[in-house]
Amino acid sequence: DKGILTYRGYPIEQLAEKSNFLEVAFLLVYGELPTASDYDVWQRKIMSHTFVRSDVGNMMHSFRYDAHPMGMLVSTLAAVSTLLPEANPALMGEKVYYDKKTRNKQIHRLLGNVPTLAANAYRHRIGRSYNNPQKDLGYVENFLYMLDRLNEPKYKPHPKITRALEILFILHAEHELNCSTAAVRHLASSGVDVYTTMACAAGALYGPRHGGANEAVLRMLESIGKKENIAQYVQDVKDRKKLLFGFGHRIYKNYDPRAKIVRTIAEDVFEIVGKEPLIEIAIELEKIALSDEYFIKRKLYPNVDFYTGVIYKALGFPTDMFPVLFTIPRVAGWVAHWNEFLDDAENKIVRPRQNYLGHHHRDYVPLGDRKSGQNFFLESTTSATQKRREAGNSSTK
Repeated sequence: DKGILTYRGYPIEQLAEKSNFLEVAFLLVYGELPTASDYDVWQRKIMSHTFVRSDVGNMMHSFRYDAHPMGMLVSTLAAVSTLLPEANPALMGEKVYYDKKTRNKQIHRLLGNVPTLAANAYRHRIGRSYNNPQKDLGYVENFLYMLDRLNEPKYKPHPKITRALEILFILHAEHELNCSTAAVRHLASSGVDVYTTMACAAGALYGPRHGGANEAVLRMLESIGKKENIAQYVQDVKDRKKLLFGFGHRIYKNYDPRAKIVRTIAEDVFEIVGKEPLIEIAIELEKIALSDEYFIKRKLYPNVDFYTGVIYKALGFPTDMFPVLFTIPRVAGWVAHWNEFLDDAENKIVRPRQNYLGHHHRDYVPLGDRKSGQNFFLESTTSATQKRREAGNSSTK
């Protein structure tokens, strides 16, 4: 109700202002901020895993030219498990992760691999060759380099854009037991390898109800079109004719603290790449909604998704990259939950209860004696190509 978000007790505002993503990732995984020596080891280990195996790159090249980047990322994460038999509980026994060195290596590898896989998915989408990570660049800076470098011998991303994306990564790193994080704990309870676990979590984030929220905001702002149309749109929302995206949150009954931070970094981004026209609509919509008794009474305040999508659009990211940009930092939160689950002796395999509402006992009836009491809809979509084939086949009868 107070609109407060902390990571391990640290206010998100302080972390966004003073910290960096890898430091925050360490905090999430181990519960404390690292010392200088701890951070040096942590960063070096992760950055050494930003290079992915050549067969992983070859596999990503085999996707169709129009493959969704998130589908590529989910599939590739699952495939990575097949390359690491020594870290697979199905092959090495369910106690393989009890060894802390083995467990740490998977954490380092995941945090290092994912930005590279994400950049490869983006480059594949735009029809360009993949870029190798650079040893003299930071975590977020490396990701932007792999996205954007063409043929420049010494390409370097803009520092303000790097910092803006780093803050967004910090804000999206963890958010308690949401859909994808619950999936992590569910999968971890089965003892499956961590790469399959992360792939399943990313699959949950792929869903438009979870990772697609900021894209929904963007679509809404585009549908409004101009500031003059906002009043009518707001009225349509009140009349339940349209939906208002980017407002309200199941957790926050006040202003989402992350939204305040995102709004401030938006100006830094617009100063470099130009103001995204939709931002004017967003600001005006926020102003009207925050002063309207209808939204105040229902505690519908802007959430983190409200401005994030506009920033990503201003930075030139296509909307199908939005969930990928969400996934990269959230891996830190996922591996933190995975790591915590493994250390909890009381956690056993997840087995939710089911309230069955169907028949309790029926005797089997042979196929020829059954009489249908229901009309099941059994049709499926048929392409024009299939109709042409079926027409040709029927003409020979």
